[in-house]
Amino acid sequence: MPSARSVPLALTALAAGGFAVGTTEFASMSLIPWIATDLGVTNPQAGWAVSAYAIGVVVGAPLLTAVTSKMDRKNLLIWAAILFSVGNILTVFAQDLPSLLAARFLTGLPHGITLGIAAIIAASLVRPEKRGTAMARTMLGLTIANIIGVPAATWIGSSFGWRWAYVIIAGIGILTILALLRFLPPVPASKSSSARAELKSITRTQVWVPLLAGAVGFGGSFAFYTYITPTMTEVAMIPEQYLPWVLVLYGCGMTVGSLVAGPCIDRSIDKSALAGVLGMAIILSLMAAFMHIWYVVLPLMFLNAIAMSLFTTGLQARLLRAASDAPNMSAAMNHAAFNAANALGAYLGGLVVTAGWGYRAPAAIGVLLALAGTVILVIALILNRNSHIPTFSTETSTPAPESDRACVDC
Repeated sequence: MPSARSVPLALTALAAGGFAVGTTEFASMSLIPWIATDLGVTNPQAGWAVSAYAIGVVVGAPLLTAVTSKMDRKNLLIWAAILFSVGNILTVFAQDLPSLLAARFLTGLPHGITLGIAAIIAASLVRPEKRGTAMARTMLGLTIANIIGVPAATWIGSSFGWRWAYVIIAGIGILTILALLRFLPPVPASKSSSARAELKSITRTQVWVPLLAGAVGFGGSFAFYTYITPTMTEVAMIPEQYLPWVLVLYGCGMTVGSLVAGPCIDRSIDKSALAGVLGMAIILSLMAAFMHIWYVVLPLMFLNAIAMSLFTTGLQARLLRAASDAPNMSAAMNHAAFNAANALGAYLGGLVVTAGWGYRAPAAIGVLLALAGTVILVIALILNRNSHIPTFSTETSTPAPESDRACVDC
């Protein structure tokens, strides 16, 4: 185990990867109008770049996790950061829609490993009673990306051209590589890990059904968020120069949601996840109705970000509980599920916009997706109850193992 002095630097290096990944993922959505104008395509067509990235995550998470099960975790993260940086550099030089889609797909491939494996590495660097805190600090990079990285990238893209936003993101990726090389100690893979064991874990009902709930339910928020720029400027009539602050507000909501999620999950993982996805459905329905009133839709957007964080954190804890013997795959597949939702939400949101229903329609589609996710999650809870899988929360009289309590904290 590394020294107490070196651990914060290692965690910071891991968080830098989350910051880079979070910025490139969400900034692509806010930059859609400028990408569309430059490439001579429509906003929904430019939105395919969001789906291409998400599909890259869905493909890369299980595939790369399985084939690299014996690889040193530090080296794996470095190669993931290299692939990420190359993908963003190719994005900068994309001259048409097909080349842009290919570059975004490539960039998405290491997403699941970057976030999933980083959290597990963080837990391995500290004592068992500190694992939850270490994992939370690593994921702080993703949260900060939505408060600082995405608004900054949006401002750069709107002021100097969208390609410059990806130049900066690629630079962050290169800095992440240097930080990992300098501060992260070698982290050998578990001797018991194997591609077969990792892949087998996702065939369990208590893993793939919650993953499906995330892939569908989380699409509700992405249907709205993918087209947040034209929605805010054309429906809510918010001036373009204030858009970065709208994104800051959304990022702050995600941060508050992360803080709220911890105590809620300590009480009940299942109820927290259910409250998150059902809350998204209710809030998105209100947003669809009042999208034209900026002082109503902005607070609702803030609340939606809180519900979204509660859902994602609750689902992650649930997956780690159900697949504790294959944490690499469960962590990576959680991010794959939410990026499947990303692709689904972006695609369906684009369909209704193309059909001429306006930018209020993606939020309405989001309501249907969130409700569908709620139904699937309820089915998962019923299956969990019937299979007598122990639930670690304060609702049970049996204390959870130390490793499970760490997962709750994350």
